Amino acid sequence: MEKEIALKPIGYVNSDVRETVDENWGNVVSRVELYPEYHGGLEGLREFSHVIILTFLNKSNYKKERHLKRRPRGFDSMPLVGIFSQRAKERPNPIGVTAVEIVNVGEDFLEVRGLDAINKTPVLDIKPYFPQYDRVEKPAVPEWANQLMKNYF
Repeated sequence: MEKEIALKPIGYVNSDVRETVDENWGNVVSRVELYPEYHGGLEGLREFSHVIILTFLNKSNYKKERHLKRRPRGFDSMPLVGIFSQRAKERPNPIGVTAVEIVNVGEDFLEVRGLDAINKTPVLDIKPYFPQYDRVEKPAVPEWANQLMKNYF
């Protein structure tokens, strides 16, 4: 049974990146601007080095016939795989998830490095990075994924 889920952004991304790109996010410094009702919610985050940011990819345009199975980034050198085998932005539910480095923490903003989200992208949540939960020892990924991510960060 399908059920609608309503989410409310907690803020938005403020970044110099205005257009979607597929590479070189590693040195991009972005600022997550919190909406006033969440000011103060970052208290205690300065003691962490990294966070996980969940975004709503509002520029995404998922079309089942085009995106359900495709070659990552449309590269002929990539295998034909399903959407749930990729981290593509065109998804049935356009949610972005990225672990990023904390640069600075304020009362109403969080500055991070490596967030792959363009300017004005809505932010759904911020979670501290806990290695006990978030790190996987010796993960297996196919070689095509290593090739795809070569210049991403």
